[in-house]
Amino acid sequence: MNIALIAHDEKKQDMVNFTVAYQPVLKKHNLFATGTTGMKIAEATGLDVHRFRSGPLGGDQQIGAMIADDKMDLIIFFKDPLTAQPHEPDIAALIRLCDVYQIPLASNMASAELFIHALRRGDFDWRKVIHEREDRS
Repeated sequence: MNIALIAHDEKKQDMVNFTVAYQPVLKKHNLFATGTTGMKIAEATGLDVHRFRSGPLGGDQQIGAMIADDKMDLIIFFKDPLTAQPHEPDIAALIRLCDVYQIPLASNMASAELFIHALRRGDFDWRKVIHEREDRS
């Protein structure tokens, strides 16, 4: 599966801790991240992470384009609800695309852990079925 990992500045260490803890699960998937978040994850875990631009410089939009092209399966986005973000419209657009295209979105550690355990169990295999059907048509 293609998984995007995004974290606001105040949540980057949480994302690093999360990826360290769940490295055995994440290493089986294609990982994508916004700039600094991806760099910190790769440095801490050794995971192969495709890095886009930072969020304020278009990284959120690059991930959004993957969603619109049906090339993203899961978003883990640790948002900082207590700090105003200069690129809030981009964040809102990304969340909207997740809703439009039925892409699971975890916005905090609690929901991300639920998704990771579901991923480990194979609960997201329905995404693979959809892709296989589209490939046959």
